[in-house]
Amino acid sequence: MITRNLVSTFIIVWLVLFSGVSSCFAEGLKIGFVSTDRVFKESAPAIESQKNLQKEFAGREEEIRRTAEKAKALQDNLEKEALTMSDADRQAGEAELGKLSRDLQRLQREFREELNLRKNQEMKLVLEMANKAIFKIAEKEKYDLILQEAVYRSPRLDITDKVIEALAKK
Repeated sequence: MITRNLVSTFIIVWLVLFSGVSSCFAEGLKIGFVSTDRVFKESAPAIESQKNLQKEFAGREEEIRRTAEKAKALQDNLEKEALTMSDADRQAGEAELGKLSRDLQRLQREFREELNLRKNQEMKLVLEMANKAIFKIAEKEKYDLILQEAVYRSPRLDITDKVIEALAKK
């Protein structure tokens, strides 16, 4: 008796679910896909963000380059003059080279950390703008589902160009 009721309940649930799924497909489920990689590379806000980051960090890149050149010149000088230098001068030069090397490593580490932090902040802003554009496109064109990540997608589902165009208008 219990088994019969359980089987009957299962069949009813299965029929309800199947009829609900089939009605979704019968109505024409509209799906789109957006490539976030392309949005981050090709959209106007992303390109502008990249330019701003380059300007913001250009001075620090120059400081790192100058420090690296100074360390290289000092190392070359120590190698070239090692035989003719006094021990005190050689030790002082090596100490200075060690200090420059540590400073260079510190500058590079801080630069990378701050640049990554700023890039993440900028990407978050671009993603927020893209999501707003995607919502507007979805509402306007009556999409049921828009995906941003997929293992496979058909090119006919790709609406990335529409999103990039919408971001260019802002």
